[in-house]
This record gives sequence, C-alpha cells and structure tokens, in this order.
Amino acid sequence: MASLQDQIATQLQSKSLPVSPSWLNSFVSSSAAFHRNVPLSALTQTALFRLLASDFRDSLMINTQSSLLPVDIFNPTVQERCIQGPIPVQVMDIEDIGSSLWSQVEAIERVERGEAIRGREIIRTVNVGEGSEDHSGGAANTAGPNGTGDTDGPHRLIVQDAGGTKAVAIELKPVNGIALGKLQIGAKLLLRNVTVARGLMLLTPECVTILGGKIEALDQTWREGRKERLLARITGEGEQAQRS
Repeated sequence: MASLQDQIATQLQSKSLPVSPSWLNSFVSSSAAFHRNVPLSALTQTALFRLLASDFRDSLMINTQSSLLPVDIFNPTVQERCIQGPIPVQVMDIEDIGSSLWSQVEAIERVERGEAIRGREIIRTVNVGEGSEDHSGGAANTAGPNGTGDTDGPHRLIVQDAGGTKAVAIELKPVNGIALGKLQIGAKLLLRNVTVARGLMLLTPECVTILGGKIEALDQTWREGRKERLLARITGEGEQAQRS
C-alpha cells in the first residue's frame, strides 16, 4: 500500500503541482497529531492550502523541465514560441498598466482617507486599513481608479517558477481574477500553452488558471511600499522629461 506521503503527492500531482518530498515529509510530520483520523481528501486539501501559501522554490520539485519556465524566456531575440506546460508559478509583482501612475496614487490615498467612488459621488467607507485590501468589495481594496477595488487593466505581472526563473507577463485579454484588488503577491497560477513574444508572456483566459493563495510576508511588504514606489516612478519620469 502506498504511503500517506505518496498518496498526497499523487493527488497534488493531478493538479499539476509536483510537490517536493522534503516539503511533504515536513507537512506530514507537522500534521501527525491529527492525520490519523482525518480522511485523505481533507488532509490533501490542507496540504494544498499550505502549498499555496508557501514559496514554490521550497515546496515544489524542479527535476521536471516541462513544469519550469525556460531559463532564457526573457530573450527578446526569440520572436515567438509556445510554452506548453502546465507550469505552476507564483506572482511576484502586479501593475495596472492601463491606468496612470497618478490615478493609482490617488486611489490609494482615497482608501487611506476611507473614501471610495460610486459613480461621480465620493462616499465614506467603514473598514479602513491595510488589511482591508484582502477583501474584494467596495473601497476595501487599494485599487484602481474606478474606486471599486478592481482595476481596469491590462495588467503586467512578474511571475516566478519553482526553479527561481522570473518572467514578465502581460494580459493580452482580460483574465478574470487578475486585478490589484484580487491577486495578491505570492498568489499561484497554472500556465498552459502560453505564447511568449520577444520575451513577454501573453496571458489570455485560455492559458491561465488562478489557484489562489499568497505569501503573507511578501504581500504585506509589497502593499506597504506600493505608494512610495509609484511616487518614485512619477518623480523619476518627471526628472527624465526635464533632462530631455
């Protein structure tokens, strides 16, 4: 009979998540107090939840090339190629490239003041704070210029595979769930049949499956520094324009 680790690994592999044996052994050991009386399905679901909150560089295997990004994926001299996958990746950055930098700063400041936009009317909201970004309703998200928490896009992502290779991805078509108020840093995606043109991954709904999750520490650091990063870019662009 297959061991508990092997059974969980098989279940996760069916979701295209080749979990690392060392990570899985650690999970099973830490769960030893309760897994004796817990159904395999429930234990696998717990493992999946923790996997989506982990750093894929620590929790997934890297011995299968088909589940990793090409190490030269950013090469701009390659006109076009298709990456079949499935490749699990984690989001390291997200940017709304369809909105001006100033409008994004203003949206963050509205949330800081506890305000949101409904139509042409500014309204006060109740639950204000950094933690409110984790919700998807009202002005609780930092978001976008529309004041609803969802951003208009298109979005630019930086994603990373289990081997540590990073790539830049652009929404070619809107992908449900990719938005500043919804997709958190460390969130996990599954990529299939993605077109890469001149080093850019082109995302469409057909090639992206959003698995969810986040890396708490990275997400918090990213959110806390986002306004300052936007302001620095605005200042930098202004200085460049003056030099020109």
